[in-house]
This record gives sequence, structure tokens and C-alpha cells, in this order.
Amino acid sequence: MENERGNSLAKQWKSAFSKAKELPDPWAEFTIEERCQTEIAKRHRYNAVTKTWVEDKVLVKMDDVSFARGAMRQCFRMKKLSNWKKTRCEEDVNDSSLDWKQALNCVAKCYIDPVERFIYFEDCKLQMDAKLWGEEYNRYNPPKKVDIIQVSILEFINRPGKPIYHLEHFVEGDYIKYNSNSGYVDETLRATPQAFSHFTFERSAHQLIVVDVQGVGDLYTDPQIHTADGKSYGEANLGPKGMALFFSSHTCNPLCELLSLGHFDLSDQGKERLVTSQLSNQSSSTMCMKDFERNNSFVSPVSPVEESLDEYFKKKASESSSNQDTPIESPLESPVDDFPMDFPVIKPRRRSRQRHDSGDDVFDKNEGDRLFQQHRRSHRGSSVAAEIQLFSLKKFTGKMKNSSILGKVHYELARYNEMGRFTDKEPDLKSGFYHLILAANLGLTDAVVNAANIYLQMPHDILVEFTVEDTEENRINGYNYMLEAANGGDRKSMIIIAKAHDSGEIVGRERSWNDAVHWYQCAIDTAADDDAGYFDACMEDPNYSLMVRQAELYRKGGFDLAQDLQQAAELYNSAAENATASMKGRLATKYYMIAEEIWGEIDE
Repeated sequence: MENERGNSLAKQWKSAFSKAKELPDPWAEFTIEERCQTEIAKRHRYNAVTKTWVEDKVLVKMDDVSFARGAMRQCFRMKKLSNWKKTRCEEDVNDSSLDWKQALNCVAKCYIDPVERFIYFEDCKLQMDAKLWGEEYNRYNPPKKVDIIQVSILEFINRPGKPIYHLEHFVEGDYIKYNSNSGYVDETLRATPQAFSHFTFERSAHQLIVVDVQGVGDLYTDPQIHTADGKSYGEANLGPKGMALFFSSHTCNPLCELLSLGHFDLSDQGKERLVTSQLSNQSSSTMCMKDFERNNSFVSPVSPVEESLDEYFKKKASESSSNQDTPIESPLESPVDDFPMDFPVIKPRRRSRQRHDSGDDVFDKNEGDRLFQQHRRSHRGSSVAAEIQLFSLKKFTGKMKNSSILGKVHYELARYNEMGRFTDKEPDLKSGFYHLILAANLGLTDAVVNAANIYLQMPHDILVEFTVEDTEENRINGYNYMLEAANGGDRKSMIIIAKAHDSGEIVGRERSWNDAVHWYQCAIDTAADDDAGYFDACMEDPNYSLMVRQAELYRKGGFDLAQDLQQAAELYNSAAENATASMKGRLATKYYMIAEEIWGEIDE
């Protein structure tokens, strides 16, 4: 069965490329093969599975005048001979019998302003990593397959300075930018590009998201990847900020539901804003979400599907779960102009080398499938409820919960709403508070502390103009959030909880000096390891001052704490030693004297 499938796919590819050879050359009028000289270039290709580079040499002819220019890069037309026969570049460079009429149309891209050479290689790694995520997306058999153009590095070894370019296959068609790395969504509101970005966020367990989706149909190029730590993939990697911007403008569509992707939580104002934005954009769209939902059909310029999505969903629903989980290799359904000429989107496991195969692929399907087994096991939804359930199942507590990437995304949304990012610079504090609470519920320390401060009518670092009514319910909410932050290792929160039980403020009848002593001690023990490496609380409440409060509580006794004069004296002595180490000589002398006074009380 496997061999039959592989042979069938190979035949379809051979047939497709035979037809492609009969098509007119869209670049014939530029006579590149006649005007431009033949050059030898070293090609660097990246294997996103093994994280290694492969080098070979190719023969190319490149136009010396750019035909397209963007904000950062310019593009040059190029012809490249296929390496199917392992061309001997050094010997064939002057061979006049080479058939450049059948050479591949490619695009060479370079930065307009000079950049470090490693930037080209990082860009290549980014696009090939994104291509691997496209392969993973296709394994779930969506109605429209996607692919990301394979990119490599071309180094002109015989030119002065050995300049380098990005090399991609030329794709003919209308170039569309579907979404950006900063929250922009194309007005056509196509389902596949947005669902693909959403898919990468969940399937990577929130470790990354592929955005800046653009290209011809569902053949994409120049994507951007935002990572949880904001590292790698260049300056356009905005980290959780970029993830927040995507979800601020993303509305789940039927494809998201088909892929079992979770809904991202947005405030009521955020949802209304999305609806308004979509309705206003649909008026100029030829393929919009409104038409998509009304007609239940969605025609892709790359992978046409005769049945409507409604029919497709009904068919998928009737399939067994085992069939749904089985990766399916799709046949060549697409116009050949929309695909790179050197490689198939999904390679059959076994095939003989054909005339159209240039060997541009540096990883195969099986390698990618093994790589993504871990991602499938660690899939995480986009909703806060699903994340909280995960915490519950894994018994995440304290600093472990502070690692929630989804919490960081909601925290960034709180910041964006405070600055009016989505409302013409008019702060949307209500939406900001909504996302702050979600981030707090996911255990993000900064969010928990600020939520507690807002509820307790205390100064806060985010949503500084936002207040809530001073009610008993809000004070209880504030205390609970502050207690969670204390349990999570935040020293300042520990001190606030300790002082609440010390003075009776906030806690009222629940006042407990025993709890006060406990939390003072936790803060003392945490001084050398303050959360996130900050020591602000240590400067405001140094350890010796906390030891003195403990000593006073033991000296008086009460509120479920037994009087213990010996413990009080020892604590004053410890406070004196700590004050001495902190260059507080007068305080140290005072504490020693009080300790002696308490010792005297014991003797009496």
C-alpha cells in the first residue's frame, strides 16, 4: 500500500512537471539567458530537523538590475540550472550547450543597506523552521494545504567580497500579505493563513507563533516567528508582545474549529472591536469571512477543493478518530506555477529520482514527523481555562506557574490596552484589567501583585489610572492574590501579608500573629533570592527590621501566638548582628540593649 502511494505521487509529480515545461516562460521577454553571464555560486541550505547546513555549487545567471524593491530588501531575476545531474560547475561554466531555456526562474534577494553576513543565515533558518511548521500543519489534513517557499543562501565565490543573497523560486501570481508580525490582518480575512498562525502557537505549546504570513495563495514567503523568550529570529521577533498583537486581531474561524484550536480569551470590548473591524473591511474584499460563512465554500488559489467547507466538515465528522490522527500525504492538486520547481511539498517515502527533482530538499517527511512527536504530546490550548486545568493536572505551584507564556501574552495585552494600542490611543482600562486578571489567574507574578494592589487600593505599576470600588469582596480578592504572590516567592508580598496579620488590617478577625511571624521569616529567608533578581523590597524592609517585628510579637504574645521572651531576645540579637553587617551601628547598639533588657525580664 505504501509503495503504491509513493509511486502514484511520483507519477503525479512527473506529469505535473511535464506540463510545466510546456508553459510559456513568464520571464522570456527579459532574455536573462542571453544577456547575463554564467556564474558559479556556492549554495548553503539549512536542514531545520537536524539543525545543520549543506553546501553545493550551482550555475546561475542573474540580472544586474533589481525588478522589485521593499523597505529593506531588493529583488533580482535569476536563472538557475537544476542540479539533477550533479552539474560539474567548474567545467560547465563555459559550456554553450547548456539549455538555459529550461533553467528555473528564481529570485535573488539582498538587503539594500549592508548587514552582517550572519543575518542572511538567520533569515534562512527562520524561513526553513517555518516551512517545517507548514509540513506539520499539513499532517492534520486541512482542506487547504500550505507551504513556505524553500530559501537558501547563494554565495558568489568569484565576485569581490563574495556577496551573498537569499535564493527563492519565483512564484507567479498575486502577492498578498495576510497578517503581519504586529497584529495586522488582511482585509480579505482568509481562513487558512490565520488558522495556520494559531495552529503553530498551540502545537508548539506556546513556545512560538509563525506570523507575517504573506505570499501567493497558500504558498508563503518571508514569515516571522515570535518566540516565548523573544530570542533568535532577528529583531522582528517581538516575543510575547507579538503573540499578543496577533490574538488581539484574530477571530477563530471554521478551520480553527476543525483543527480543535482553542478560543483565545478577549474582553467584550475586544470582541466588539473585532466584529466592527471585520465588517468595515469586508466591503472591499473579494474573498471575505462574511462570504465564506454565508456560502460555506472557500476556493483557494493554490489547492482548489471542489466540496464546500460545510461538506468537508461533515465528512470529517463522520470519519473515525484513527483516520483523523493519521498523517495523509496529499496528491498534487495545485497549479504547478504556484509551487517551487525543485521539490514537492510532501515527499513520498520511496521514489526514483526524476528529471524534475533537483534535490533541493534537505529533510524528509519522516524526519519532520519524528521531530514533532514531542510537540503533539505537549499541545496546549489558547484559553485560560485550559491552561488552568493543565496547572491543576500537573500540580503547578508558585514559581512553576510563573512560567506560563499564555499569562505573559495576556499581561502584554493589558499593557497595550492601557496605552490605547487598539483604540486610537484612548486607553481601554476595562479591557486592560480583564487581561490583567487572566494573567494573574495564570500565576504571572507581576500580574498577581498588580491585581492585588488594585483590589487593595494600593499603588500599582500597570493600569495606574484604574481603580475598583473599595468593598469587602474586593479586599478579599486582593488578599487572596497577594497571598498567591507570597506563595509564589515574591518577597514584598510576603511582607504585606505579614503586616496584615501583624496589624489586623485587611484580614480583620482572621488576624494571626503566628502567620505574621511565619511570613516575616519567609521574607527574611527570601532576601538572598528575591523574585526576578530585584532587591527593592530588601531596601525598603531590611531583614533586621523584620526580625525586630518578630521579636516584638514574641515579647507581647497574643492572637494565637504564645509569648516567648527567650525567642524575642535571640531575635533582637540577630537583628543587631544584621544591622552591624548593614553598617547600621547605632541601630545595632539599640537592639543589643533591648535584648539585654529582655534577658533581664526572663531572670526576674
